[in-house]
Amino acid sequence: MIRTADLDALPVREAVPALVSALDAHGTAVLCAPPGTGKTTLVPLVLAGLVGGGPRRRVVVAEPRRIAARAAARRMAWLLGEAVGGPVGFTVRGERVAGPGTVVEVVTTGVLLQRLQRDQELSGVDLVILDECHERHLDADTVAAFLLDVRENLRPELRLVAASATTDAAGWARVLGRGRLGGAPVVEAAGVSYPVETVWAPPPRPVRPPHGMRVDPAQLAHVASVVRRALAERSGDVLCFLPGVGEIARVAGQLGGVDAEVLQIHGRAPAAVQDAALSVAQHRRVILSTAVAESSLTVPGVRVVVDSGLAREPRVDHARGLGALATVRASRAAGRQRAGRAGREAPGAVYRCWAEAEDGRLPGFPSPEIRMADLAQFALQAACWGDPDATGLALLDPPPTGAMAAAREVLVAVGAVSPAGLVTPRGQRMARLGLHPRLARALLDGSAALGARRAAELVALLSEEPPREYGDDLAAAWRRARAGGDAYAARWRAEARRLERAASGNPAGPSTTPPRPGSGGGGVGKESLPDDAAAGLVAALAFPERVAKAKGRAAFLMANGTGAELPDGSPLRSAPWLAVAVADRPPHSASARIRLAAALDEDTARAAAGHLLQAGEEVHWEDGDLVARSVERLGAIELAARPLRNPDPDLVREALLDGLRSEGLGLLRWSADAHALRARLGFLHRTLGGGWPDVQDDGALLDRADDWLEPELSRARRRADLGRIDAGQALNRLLPWATGEAARLDELAPERIEVPSGSRIRLDYSAEQGQGHGRPVLAVKLQELFGLAETPKVAGVPVLVHLLSPAGRPAAVTADLASFWQSGYRAVRAELRGRYPKHPWPEDPATAQPTRHTNARLKRQQ
Repeated sequence: MIRTADLDALPVREAVPALVSALDAHGTAVLCAPPGTGKTTLVPLVLAGLVGGGPRRRVVVAEPRRIAARAAARRMAWLLGEAVGGPVGFTVRGERVAGPGTVVEVVTTGVLLQRLQRDQELSGVDLVILDECHERHLDADTVAAFLLDVRENLRPELRLVAASATTDAAGWARVLGRGRLGGAPVVEAAGVSYPVETVWAPPPRPVRPPHGMRVDPAQLAHVASVVRRALAERSGDVLCFLPGVGEIARVAGQLGGVDAEVLQIHGRAPAAVQDAALSVAQHRRVILSTAVAESSLTVPGVRVVVDSGLAREPRVDHARGLGALATVRASRAAGRQRAGRAGREAPGAVYRCWAEAEDGRLPGFPSPEIRMADLAQFALQAACWGDPDATGLALLDPPPTGAMAAAREVLVAVGAVSPAGLVTPRGQRMARLGLHPRLARALLDGSAALGARRAAELVALLSEEPPREYGDDLAAAWRRARAGGDAYAARWRAEARRLERAASGNPAGPSTTPPRPGSGGGGVGKESLPDDAAAGLVAALAFPERVAKAKGRAAFLMANGTGAELPDGSPLRSAPWLAVAVADRPPHSASARIRLAAALDEDTARAAAGHLLQAGEEVHWEDGDLVARSVERLGAIELAARPLRNPDPDLVREALLDGLRSEGLGLLRWSADAHALRARLGFLHRTLGGGWPDVQDDGALLDRADDWLEPELSRARRRADLGRIDAGQALNRLLPWATGEAARLDELAPERIEVPSGSRIRLDYSAEQGQGHGRPVLAVKLQELFGLAETPKVAGVPVLVHLLSPAGRPAAVTADLASFWQSGYRAVRAELRGRYPKHPWPEDPATAQPTRHTNARLKRQQ
């Protein structure tokens, strides 16, 4: 019996006529309805004609999570008074409850993506609802783009609704209404909400910000204390939002003894626990949940929300191939969604575990997954769709160029696409497996080496990381999962069975892994390979860039160039090679931390990561000299090396230039005259420019190595040979000989200048530009300039005169000699006359005789 009263009580009912009209007129629409209004349950039933008397249509509802898909199907079936699998059914990965009479089918976006790849027309489906599209999951964005392509090119009658729990619908309206002025119609439904009081509850002491997957235990202890406070201060059930399963378990462990039932809601929770949380209870409850309860699920009885302020988002380091979920601060939009859960049925309160002053600094919305995630699976789906670059897809945000390039490299390496980006038969089969391409490669090639069952079991372990208590040894975790009776082991067995069935089909395309030595090829001895070796093989097939060679106790170097370390007590610490399945980078650490790996041997590493094998001559500058070797490498891992007797001269020359770049031109032989020539040329370049070269900057000189260091540089073979190159002689080659200006070097920038005493004094051109504006310096005894009225000039630039005492010590500095004689000389004379009474100190230096001698010597010369 249809529960009419419950259907009539859903607030979205008022917006349904407008939605139907919009779809009749345009075929697409955006529905904005707050959580709890019935957009996930009533709208599909009305559009399918199961209630309301409309025409019967087959409707597919796409949910981002399995738990939400099951819950939505159960709720709709309950409203119709039917069992799940009748008019309403669901399909998630590994589970299908639907039949021939199913009219509304709830699926995950991943399942819908697979159906579209198998049947681009989506035959038999009249309307698709993309639920929770505001969350911007990558699968949902991809499905929307594919469906719009189907509407434009194959089935214009296919109807499409994007349902959002927020009012930020402009982007979806633009995409769904592509080519239509104003975009697709937006239909808004008002929710029934009650006032929600905000209580700011920051930690009493600073906590460390989240990093990677890690959350400060002090933060979780604070969240648990806020839950206890909320139970004491408020009535009703408490819904607490936490970023992940691990944090939920830790907070649950700190809530022992509370006067309430503690339930844990997440994608891995048993169905019985999920059902209990979504049902009305007669006793008080604390529900610890991930973001799934923000909008996908409605939990009855909630009057209080405790918000940790944390969320999980995908991140990837494209350069090093380390991708995983990361804990981040939740956006303000997520905070509003979470708070609204407290006001669904009555006035409520939200306890926010951060300071009010921090709230304005939080991001406004969650980051679209397409901007942050590993795009290998998306790129494979796009290639299978016929648009390898995804440039023709109607996406809200285009995929980042760098991420797509990294994804293409992965797909080429696993044989899923050709170097031109075209999907291969092997790639088409990989796409149908519902796995990341890395894991798909491990399943297909691992099945050839181990058999489908063993490969499937190992890939199932890699597809959902085992609990921490299983340890960091993949083979040991495999054995524990086989024997385990926990919830993880049950999910693992179901996924392993699914993958075994998928892998048992006829292979499409050749394996990218050669048979193991001694296997005989063709899968001979598949069951004989020990578990440890089998685990290493499959992990290496999935993550060839992460095969790692030991470089010290518990320290390893991965093929991608990243250092990695095992924790204390790991049974893998003595392994010579590892295949690293899961790793992250702790705060302020140069090395990755290995969380799951398997022991490996070098032969298996070579086979699994064959595309990274390279052999050749390596000539480079290292530890202060040239090193020339013949090297075999597996990515960044050096496998073998021997000295090269006759290295390629071009490689030698480039390595020597690298040495000059890293250690400077001081590696050449610089005499005093060479340094002086460089300074003179630098002065002329600054002063006159033109053809006078820039010789002060090492980089500029090395860019012109061909013009001044040849032929000596090409003859050099080691550091010592560089020290034999006369830098002064080489610099002469840079002079502007072609214009004839080189002949004027001594005229424009003389080495020495004659002063009134007759002495020829060397000029210092090495002053930096900021010191005396880069003028040449004339350091001369003061008496030798008597009678000189004007400051000497070089290339039109007055020199900077350093006036010295008779003992050669600094007495004064001037760039205006005439002014010095008039004003500065008197004070200097008074000071030096007492120190050096034997030397002449005339009152009028402008008319005095210049000299470098004492008074007595001058008298003898007269």
